Amino acid sequence: MTTRSEVRDGMRIDWNVEIEMDDGLVLRADVYRPDDEGGYPVLLSYGPYAKGLAFQEGYPSAWQRMAELHPDVTAGSTNKYQSWEVCDPEKWVPDGYACVRVDSRGTGCSPGCIDHFSPRETKDFYDCIGWAGVQPWSNGKVGLSGISYYAINQWHVASLQPPHLEAMIPWEGAAEWYRDMTHHGGILCTFWDNWYDMQVKTVQYGVGERGYRNPNTGEPVAGPHTLTEEELARNRCDFGNEILAHPTDDEYHAQRSPDWSKVVVPFLSAANWGGQGLHPRGNFEAYLRAASPQRWLEVHGIEHWTEYYTDYGVDLQKRFFGHFLKGEDTGWDDAPRVLLQVRGVDGFTERSEDDWPIPRTVWKQLNLHAEGERLSTSEPTSAETLSYEASSEGLTFFTPPLESETEITGPIAAKLCISSSSTDADIFAVVRVFDTDGEEVTFMGAIDPHTPIAQGWLRASHRRLDPGLSKPWRPYHTHTDPQPLNPGEIYELDIEIWPTSIIVPEGFRVGFSVRGRDYEYGGDTSGLRLSNFKNELRGCGPFLHDDVRDRPPEIFDNEVSLHFGPGRQNFVLLPMIPPTG
Repeated sequence: MTTRSEVRDGMRIDWNVEIEMDDGLVLRADVYRPDDEGGYPVLLSYGPYAKGLAFQEGYPSAWQRMAELHPDVTAGSTNKYQSWEVCDPEKWVPDGYACVRVDSRGTGCSPGCIDHFSPRETKDFYDCIGWAGVQPWSNGKVGLSGISYYAINQWHVASLQPPHLEAMIPWEGAAEWYRDMTHHGGILCTFWDNWYDMQVKTVQYGVGERGYRNPNTGEPVAGPHTLTEEELARNRCDFGNEILAHPTDDEYHAQRSPDWSKVVVPFLSAANWGGQGLHPRGNFEAYLRAASPQRWLEVHGIEHWTEYYTDYGVDLQKRFFGHFLKGEDTGWDDAPRVLLQVRGVDGFTERSEDDWPIPRTVWKQLNLHAEGERLSTSEPTSAETLSYEASSEGLTFFTPPLESETEITGPIAAKLCISSSSTDADIFAVVRVFDTDGEEVTFMGAIDPHTPIAQGWLRASHRRLDPGLSKPWRPYHTHTDPQPLNPGEIYELDIEIWPTSIIVPEGFRVGFSVRGRDYEYGGDTSGLRLSNFKNELRGCGPFLHDDVRDRPPEIFDNEVSLHFGPGRQNFVLLPMIPPTG
């Protein structure tokens, strides 16, 4: 693999630069920078998707949708250096930045053994930041940039407080390995196993001539050597089975999660309302819990990769990084602490807020009633029971048609009194909206085209709460000591439902579903298929909970009952935002 430097399209590009790690392994990076002797702030990304793989070739369906619907993404660039979920250097180098893309250990052009989000990988990231901060073309200030994987590991490395790290923008970056990513409410998510096959193994170091080529250099994006399948398997962790082997929040998960008390670097946390299953929770938790006094929250919608590349997203990032990495007067001193793209049924409205949750929130408790399966502020007065089979559509409770336009923006919580016919139960809680004709309103989410308003999950045996971290609007479970159920006995569950935003029009109804399996959109429109996912997207995207090893039928193909009446609370707590002005 040749290290060389050339000038192309107004940039000095250093291909396959060597960065030695503390154990002697050499990683490879591409550096895009101005062609002069100056020192520039660095935007660094470290991840597994192969720095030389063209976005257009590796992720064609995502690229085509973004380019067609958002022409500002492709404007002002040749787009020859676009890669998945990292910045376009042609939009940053002319503004005086150096853009560094590092292939993580074992992927792309970097040899070694793949072990995602491990302490070894986080230390590599730390060393790359230190390397970038002392290069002759660097001004000593490093910022971290990127989407999803390239955002998740920002939280992790920030916990190590690397020298030269001055600011970061985790764009849709989950954080806690257990709660955000591998086990929603204690239920195993199969996403990572499938993702590993589709997006990592295809660019593992050693795929070589069997893989893609860099359109700018003609070299294989996955290393100069072509290894056998057996050799490749020896050079990567058994990712899906490792996750399965850790069903509780143990040391394995702690090592792959941030220490919020040590995240002190200034950051802009960018979340997505429609990212249920991966992309929003960590961004909100970071804003609430990180030690950094200089933290901002931005929340948007549509696909999780799009707004990062649009003029809206690039301008926002340049104001932040210009302030912290270049000392420019970008107006960031006056930036709102929270910037929301508030979601309506037909678009978004930008609004600034002072904090999160929004300080003027009116927390409205809507009680579930067995009679008529309705939601009401009144409490049930008689003891009743409703049951459903876990394999069914479950139960859905509705408000009456709303008398006026109503905004719901913030985190959501639910409380249920349940019993099970078996020793456990998986609860899938879904907040939904229905129009005046009774048709469900869904949205283009971070990945899925039919994403509901909000979702939450809880395995009943994981019901134990952490009293120090729990809030009425965001219960926090320990996930360390599962407590099986006695069949037929009633238990009280507190369920975290991930934050959302929706302005519900007058006459529409809010629905709350309780079910025993993943939500599926019930409309007659087929789901979307993207080139980088195995499954048809039917409402939950690729974030499914269908591994029978985690959900054996003898336990989870059960009957669940909701118990109503005096002393038994069943409700959903909604964050209602009163109109201003």
